[in-house]
Amino acid sequence: MFKIFIQRPVLSTVISVIIVLLGLLGLITLPVAQYPDIAPPTVQVSANYTGANADVVLKSVVVPLEEQINGVENMTYMTSSATNEGTASINIYFKVGTNPDLAAVNVQNRVSRATSLLPLEVTRAGVTVTKSQSSNLLIFSLYSEDPAYDQTFLQNYAKINLIPQIQRVTGVGEARVFGSKDYSLRIWLKPDLMSQYSLVPSDISAALEEQNIEAAPGKFGESGKQSFQYVIKYKGRLTTVEEFQDIIIRSSGKGQVLRLKDVARVELGSLSYSSNTLTNGKPSVGMAISQTPGSNARNVINESKKLIDQAAKDFPKGVSYTTLVDVNENLDASIEKVISTLIEAFILVFIVVFIFLQDFRSTLIPAIAVPVAIIGTFFFLNLFGFTINLLTLFALVLAIGIVVDDAIVVVEAVHAKLDQGYLSARKATVDAMNEISGAIISITLVMAAVFIPVTFITGSTGVFYKQFGVTLAVAIILSAINALTLSPALCALLLKPHAGDKKHHTFIQRFYTAFNVAFDKITTKYKNAVQFLARKTWIVVLSILLFSAALYYLMKTTPSSFVPAEDQGAIFANISLPPSASMERSEVIATQVDNIAHSIPEVNNTLRIVGLNFTAGAGSAYSMVIIKLKTWSERDRSVNEVIGELFNKTGGIRDASIFFIAPPTLQGFGQSGGFEFQLQDKGGHTMDELYKVNTDFLAQLSKRPEIQYATTSFNPNFPQYRLDINLEKVKEAGIKVNDLLSTLQGYYGGLYASNFNKFGKQYRVMIQADAAFRANPEGMSKIFVRNSKGTMAPITGFITLTRVYGPESISRFNLFSSIAVTGAPNAGYSSGDAITAIQEVATAHLPAGYGYDFSGLTREELASGSQTLFIFILCLIFVYFLLSAQYES
Repeated sequence: MFKIFIQRPVLSTVISVIIVLLGLLGLITLPVAQYPDIAPPTVQVSANYTGANADVVLKSVVVPLEEQINGVENMTYMTSSATNEGTASINIYFKVGTNPDLAAVNVQNRVSRATSLLPLEVTRAGVTVTKSQSSNLLIFSLYSEDPAYDQTFLQNYAKINLIPQIQRVTGVGEARVFGSKDYSLRIWLKPDLMSQYSLVPSDISAALEEQNIEAAPGKFGESGKQSFQYVIKYKGRLTTVEEFQDIIIRSSGKGQVLRLKDVARVELGSLSYSSNTLTNGKPSVGMAISQTPGSNARNVINESKKLIDQAAKDFPKGVSYTTLVDVNENLDASIEKVISTLIEAFILVFIVVFIFLQDFRSTLIPAIAVPVAIIGTFFFLNLFGFTINLLTLFALVLAIGIVVDDAIVVVEAVHAKLDQGYLSARKATVDAMNEISGAIISITLVMAAVFIPVTFITGSTGVFYKQFGVTLAVAIILSAINALTLSPALCALLLKPHAGDKKHHTFIQRFYTAFNVAFDKITTKYKNAVQFLARKTWIVVLSILLFSAALYYLMKTTPSSFVPAEDQGAIFANISLPPSASMERSEVIATQVDNIAHSIPEVNNTLRIVGLNFTAGAGSAYSMVIIKLKTWSERDRSVNEVIGELFNKTGGIRDASIFFIAPPTLQGFGQSGGFEFQLQDKGGHTMDELYKVNTDFLAQLSKRPEIQYATTSFNPNFPQYRLDINLEKVKEAGIKVNDLLSTLQGYYGGLYASNFNKFGKQYRVMIQADAAFRANPEGMSKIFVRNSKGTMAPITGFITLTRVYGPESISRFNLFSSIAVTGAPNAGYSSGDAITAIQEVATAHLPAGYGYDFSGLTREELASGSQTLFIFILCLIFVYFLLSAQYES
């Protein structure tokens, strides 16, 4: 059947050349990434209820949205949080392989059902549904050495001049700015003056609604049977601070008017003042770039950096940028190492083959066959939608040792015929192929049977196994095609009939003789051992049982994890101060940590953010420092050693809880490695009760040797004030409860009152009392509410403030109130050991009415465990049946 390929060597060569050309085309177009995109598609729903606390946001925003979203197609689990900043965030995680665009559309449809159930302020601000990108490829910071350019300017400069350009780069999924310093027209009310003129915040909102509007007056002369027509233009929305200051609030009818500037301070400020960002101690703004699924990470980063470098030429004087996270650094280092391993493997294989075949012509045949199979594999990787990543490259490294076997089998079979006295290499090749073609096909099927079943593994683990297994299977199949086409043709062309024995006078010939003698002795001993074991079958059976028992023991005792931890060249410092600490106090501690980080020689740059951190979220008591280390070639210590020094140097800071974490190896599963689980309240308990159970649970967990640490950022002891209204007095005074609360919201919480346009963008107009009137509870004495008769009454006569305690944010997991716990296994233990410890402690100590569930990477690790064993058994079954079919036994 395959004789034609020997008789027509050009045909055989063309087949291989086409395989190589297709492989090169695939190699050029394949995306490059460190790992496959295994993070589950995530859709985020965000909303904002200005002025509301976490409990109000949870009950009025999160719960209605969750009830509608729950059960959306292909959803696996859902997390949500509500904060005292008035923000609501719901993250919905989907099965791996789900179309993220379709998932976002399905969630959007569910959200639209809940819109009518949400407060008016929330729907006006908008409920956003976005695809959450799995990882940040590039994080950089724009900073200023000129005090004239503050963080507000830098953020808006970036969003106007830089971010839109980056978003147009091919492969960029999202380009976002850290923080909420968007421009906003801030109207800072003066409650004492407002009360003198019998005004409340709703009056200011009404004036804005009346005078800050767009209009469509129409045209003159339209359809009027005349020569000209004219458009009537109204100036539209106000655009400058002066125009807003001149808004008329009230007129006496005698030429006397009350303007906005008479009762408020108007300025172009920022939408939020809840966080500050500094890079190396200078005002800055951080930006992150993520990629779309299937895009080329390397190209996205390179094109984005090229664009930023180009834009930097037009930055204002004193403004510069620095890179904090660049995935290309780690990617290049990893890929370069694997490629060098690939080349080394090929060279070693070539040398080993040459030593055994002892003929350059014979060695040349496998040496040609290997690159054809390896390069051709890239075409199929592109066809299957894979990427060039560490897994596919490692598979190709392993494939080199496998695919060379087929070519060696062909060469050895032809040499055997020549040893028998064949004088024609072509005749020897034809006869040899008639004998071994079936064997080559069966070997290929058996080898493919080992790797193909792994493609049935689902979830994130399945992506890993699939890319590794399919890459190997394709390389093996291409190797078989080579062995049936190109290798026989080369044997017929290159090999020569064997001459008589030559005297071995040269060194290389003496080496060959010595090697052959030694190898023959080893072969003889091997044959004797096989014959002995064939007679003593009980030894073989006992060995299989012993090795099986050893395999089972090692699988149970060897530490397990989803992927090994890697040095990513970055460290996150999460800083939490005591509850209710101000941003000023957080700034002091964050500065100390920043200075300590810069005292370590391995540190390159730092980004300091006050007002939030990755583990606790937003809040004045929270801050973080992103520490960028020098490249691996420029430092001697690993990231874990640097983290150890940071812990030692910050140990003397007693005013805050500080811990350092390295970013996870795999992006899209949270901000840290280790383990992650959620303690759930399934019995309707209070947050204080849940917190106590969590504290006791963590205390028991910390006693386990497998656990290095297990911590949570949740704290229900933030000082707060509970507002109680005396309804009897309110009704007697002719005041509506809604009016009283809206007055409070207008002064303290703030109102989103209108919009204005500037720099080609639309921004919000916000109303709020000036900071001096919101500094403490005593400022309430200057707040007045208006009754139905227009009389102003002090609001303190109708309310009572009580000092209470509560959380800064509230989280839920799959519709139950929850507390997120993160941690890391101890040295010498794996994440699998830590998971087992958590399960055992939960079984022994978790009370009834409470539960737990794993999330993030830990959830994927658990899901992969049972599947791996199943696929291992399936591989054995496939191989067994193929061999049974081949040998009819």
